[in-house]
Amino acid sequence: MEYIYRFSQGLHLRQIDLMEDCVARTSTTLSRMNKLLRKVCIKALKNLKRRTGLRVGGKSRQKFVAIDESKFAHKRKFNRGRCCTTWQRRKGWVFGMMEVKGARRLPVLKMVKDRSRTTLMPIITRHIRRGSTVYSDNWRAYLNALQPLGYRHLTVNHSENFVDPQTGCHTQHIERAWLAIKAQVSRFRGNKTTKLLREHLKFIQWHYWLGRRNRKGALAQLIHDIRRTYRFRFH
Repeated sequence: MEYIYRFSQGLHLRQIDLMEDCVARTSTTLSRMNKLLRKVCIKALKNLKRRTGLRVGGKSRQKFVAIDESKFAHKRKFNRGRCCTTWQRRKGWVFGMMEVKGARRLPVLKMVKDRSRTTLMPIITRHIRRGSTVYSDNWRAYLNALQPLGYRHLTVNHSENFVDPQTGCHTQHIERAWLAIKAQVSRFRGNKTTKLLREHLKFIQWHYWLGRRNRKGALAQLIHDIRRTYRFRFH
């Protein structure tokens, strides 16, 4: 239960600290618990996606969707060591779409092979509702391409301003989110493969879409998802 609590709160999960705190006696047990809980969160997010499509935005002017791409590349310490199966070899781009409404944030994070229009536009139309206000920089992949599809598209030229002086458009919300997401990914053990990066991104989305939106807290949501995953073992 102590490990489940720490996991749900997104706390540091260094195995040496957990063993010193007597949460578990071996790193094998800790790794197994982490793997099982991560699978529970991924399954819960998958069920949510099946029901809702993980769609963000809408015609309301009280919210907007900020979109941006960020490079997730594993850095070798002192430029030594082999790249092997790290996501650096696959370019490591993650495309993010974040709905902002007051203090609420709902991100959709997708690993992409490149930042071309043919790659990004299908993701945008699948996850952002038509009629939404979309904030972005002047990246050519979606410049002059969103308005014909029914989006209200505002841009900011980062070579001139961080916030557009006329429209107030900015991408600061998602840029701050990238810093927090990368810091969280770097704390996870074994974060060097493409598969594990994809799992970490799904867990982060679970935290925003389910954990934070449960009025009883992330721990209550995680226990609920555990019960749904292993419901036959509770009877």
